Amino acid sequence: MLNFYSLCYDLVMEVDIPTKISQINNLFSLFSQKYQFNWETSPIIRSIPIAGKPDKPVLVHPTKVPKRRLGSREGHAGLLHALAHIEFNAINLALDACYRFQNMPYEYYTNWLEVANDEALHFNLLNNHLASSGYRYGDFSAHNGLWDMAVKTEHDCLARMALVPRVLEARGIDAIPEMQIKISTIGDSRAMEILDIIHHDEIKHVKYGDKWFKYLCHQRNLNPEITFFELMDKFNAPKIRGAFNRIDRLKAGFSEYELNKLLPKSD
Repeated sequence: MLNFYSLCYDLVMEVDIPTKISQINNLFSLFSQKYQFNWETSPIIRSIPIAGKPDKPVLVHPTKVPKRRLGSREGHAGLLHALAHIEFNAINLALDACYRFQNMPYEYYTNWLEVANDEALHFNLLNNHLASSGYRYGDFSAHNGLWDMAVKTEHDCLARMALVPRVLEARGIDAIPEMQIKISTIGDSRAMEILDIIHHDEIKHVKYGDKWFKYLCHQRNLNPEITFFELMDKFNAPKIRGAFNRIDRLKAGFSEYELNKLLPKSD
């Protein structure tokens, strides 16, 4: 009988992308068919400083990622590559949430395995579109900001749910509509379609994070709104700059109080 947690760990560490995606699809299919996994918890939960990834892209500090003009062929491909890299990281984040935080309710694993499967689809869509531009994943440098927060929150599911889905992934809800406006200026209709799919799914993913954050707050008798901002301060979570999608954040579970407090202050 297959151990669910071990499978998720192995998938996080898998470096070959086609194998990783194929095995995610298979695991999601088994889960959907109510396969009877072995749920014995791991004696040691291993820290993962670097998740499984191919040799390229080369990871650099966020400030060292070159900025390219969207109107150029290279700039267009660079944007698609950056989006594909985010989705690749999101695959590992969802799988790590399944492996690392054991003894959560069954529905928790149902949700995060679904997210991993969604992110694998998003990556494939973007990677295939990137290939149509004559580039491939790994041709540009990238940063590891999403995974850095995963490492910081590896000790506590509450902190992970607060700071990865509700902070970092919620920025996708903010950014995608604005990104689509920019992409429309270069006539890339396929990228617009892909971003529609990602945006729809991203609201759902943040909503899953919101659900389990509040579940854990309730378990620990904590006020979710107060706890969220305490964790943002404690972990020095990035503040919001630029676009702020209030309507879709409400759909994802944020309260009016949270949105008012998160809203970037005008100078």
